[in-house]
Amino acid sequence: MTAMATTDAARPATGDHVVVFPFMAKGHMLPLLHFASTLAAHGGDDGCLRVTVLTTPGNLAFARRRLPAHVGLVVLPFPSHPELPAGVESTDALPSHSLFPAFLRATALLREPFAGYLASLPAPPLALVSDFFLGFTQRVASDAGVRRLTFHGMSAFSLALCFSLAMRPPPAEITEGGAPFRVPGFPERVTITQDEVPHAVAQAAELDDPVTRFLADEVRDWDYRSWGVLVNSFDALDGDYAALLESFYLPGARAWLVGPLFLAAAAGEPSSEGDEDPEGCLPWLDARRPGSVVYVSFGTQAHVAAAQLDELAHGLVESGHAFLWAVRSSGAWSPPAGAGAGAEGKIVRGWVPQRRVLAHPAVGGFVSHCGWNSVLESLAAGRPMLAWPMMAEQAANAKHVADILGAGVRVGVKTGANAALEVVGRARVAGKVRELMDGGEAARRTRASAERVGQAARAAVGEGGSSRLALRRLVDELQRTYDGRPRA
Repeated sequence: MTAMATTDAARPATGDHVVVFPFMAKGHMLPLLHFASTLAAHGGDDGCLRVTVLTTPGNLAFARRRLPAHVGLVVLPFPSHPELPAGVESTDALPSHSLFPAFLRATALLREPFAGYLASLPAPPLALVSDFFLGFTQRVASDAGVRRLTFHGMSAFSLALCFSLAMRPPPAEITEGGAPFRVPGFPERVTITQDEVPHAVAQAAELDDPVTRFLADEVRDWDYRSWGVLVNSFDALDGDYAALLESFYLPGARAWLVGPLFLAAAAGEPSSEGDEDPEGCLPWLDARRPGSVVYVSFGTQAHVAAAQLDELAHGLVESGHAFLWAVRSSGAWSPPAGAGAGAEGKIVRGWVPQRRVLAHPAVGGFVSHCGWNSVLESLAAGRPMLAWPMMAEQAANAKHVADILGAGVRVGVKTGANAALEVVGRARVAGKVRELMDGGEAARRTRASAERVGQAARAAVGEGGSSRLALRRLVDELQRTYDGRPRA
């Protein structure tokens, strides 16, 4: 299991080398691939910091297409697991979400080849940046004398919320009845309800759950020992929560807000990713009026029941607005009679160039599950959101967008274990879409807030911006304190 292959022409060996190890899920991989591209383009005193991304055979082509040629790729063999079909090396390839715990256990077996890779280097790298799910990397990195930055793929707001509630859960009498309550350490203006508590926190005591058990055994006790936390966000959006997030790690750990990473990487990103539009979304949008189309997508992981898809289809039609809808949740589902796509609607099932769609002038709003990548992409484009969270920390993201930033409205649903119990009817869907898209005063305020956040996002990654400066300080700090010694 220690065999490995590399696509590097010359293997990095000294203190100008950073290793990046993403988790094998597209939503986790993309931000770290963008980070690797950004770091290679802007890091180091001479701008020539060398970066290597670790991946597995089944993810190699996906990673290579999204990295510039000067970012190295090292391939570690994906471990076999009796519960996983052969060749399944990413979460989107799982035939059932019930196999996710087995997938996590398989990734933990990467510890040995990862340790072999670090041992093969002539000197320790400057740092390791790895996904929090890959908790074993903290142990291996510590043994090798390498500093690790952990990456959660969440905002500082949601991550600090998770940690605070996990360590200091509020008494049951405070959370009962759905009343808002304050979270220790957060600004006074921030309150949440029980429905907005991230799913992982809500079920943290359920150690019979295999994912909860994995996090307890393989992740939590190691994550807090990280040298720092890499956050795909920016100061104007998340700066109020950075110090609180840092307080949950060892003294001296820093939260480095260096996003939005896809914007930071845009200058050096291979153009082929943005050019892919097999469903013809962009030409279809070209024929629509500015601000007239609502874009709808719930990501690749959430399962949406057929009954809810039916009501959503009817509601989109009844809203009176043109819509572009990426349906990925149920391959067997077909639109009900009278609610199919026509001249004012387009339903697609394949790849959608989401960032280009959101940036298109015809798009006026985004109906989203509020995964953090989608939130960032919508806000960076200045597009307001209809927040429809379904799992994980998405309800907290919806809270952040709609109630704190004022850049969206909420459809009003339960999440986590209660999500399947509620079907949002077509009348509510139609009303919420009109609330998001129509020209009333509330909608104008929401659009203005989204546009302000978008301007701040673009400024953050520009010359002199907060995220660009944070990346510079991160590299400077790593280089200033590097004491790696060549191996004998």
